[in-house]
Amino acid sequence: MAAESAGRTRPAPPMPPGWPERIRALAAGRLTPLVPKPSATVVLLRDGAAGPQAYLLRRRSSMAFAAGMYAYPGGGVDARDAGGEPGWAGPSPEQWAERLGVDRATAQAVVCAAVRETFEEAGVLLAGPDADSIAPARDWTAERAALEAHQLSFADFLRENRLVLRSDLLGGWARWVTPAFEERRYDTWFFVAALPPGQLAAHEVGEADRVAWLPPAEAVRGHAEGRYGMLPPTITVLRELLPLRSAAEALAAAERRTLTPVLGEAEIMGDRMTIRWSGYDDLTIDGHYPEDDPSAENGKAER
Repeated sequence: MAAESAGRTRPAPPMPPGWPERIRALAAGRLTPLVPKPSATVVLLRDGAAGPQAYLLRRRSSMAFAAGMYAYPGGGVDARDAGGEPGWAGPSPEQWAERLGVDRATAQAVVCAAVRETFEEAGVLLAGPDADSIAPARDWTAERAALEAHQLSFADFLRENRLVLRSDLLGGWARWVTPAFEERRYDTWFFVAALPPGQLAAHEVGEADRVAWLPPAEAVRGHAEGRYGMLPPTITVLRELLPLRSAAEALAAAERRTLTPVLGEAEIMGDRMTIRWSGYDDLTIDGHYPEDDPSAENGKAER
């Protein structure tokens, strides 16, 4: 079991519809797994009266992936994130390559994607005029829209506004890979970051119908009560944040974490299916799924 998860994992939600059928197809050799798309997501934190709060977006029901689920700002790596040589302050792409366990180009792309997606979705800019300052608060609506529409690269945005990416504001937290049987697959690096002084996170997000700042304990409780739907990586990260008393503590804790990929794998025993996530022995989805009934309604999380 991963040291970070000991004593803090809880049952996962029931298996989503479609999973049992795809799991059987994969096991039978009728399904070829997709190559996971590199992506990045940022757990944006601010300090509240009782400890840190996390910024969460509820994805619109029309979204193709994780519809209706609460998630952190993030998204896929853009091809332009690896190029353009953006202005950079903090740990270099070479240092991030060692931290993330990838080559330099991939590391630059992942870190750029993390900062860019946080800016596009949450309006929070982890950049500044130099290594010791933060970009001033202002209306970036047009620039965010241009980035989202791929009309502007992040490197060009930084250059035009005389800014440098502040990679020192990010802490690497985890790496989760979507299971091989999923219709959409992502190789996602999770980062933590503190809300920069003077900046405000967006109250309205195009891909979300609700945003909320939630203490990890409230988010975990709401998930257990069925009020906040979340995929296993989202709720697991929140549980791992429970002992921390501030955003600064979270960033310090990130330095001690390993970024070994976490992958969900399925086991079939007749009508019974169990999905386990590597490194998290007590995080499972387990239940009976008859072969002639691929729906998820009769399954349950037993651990």
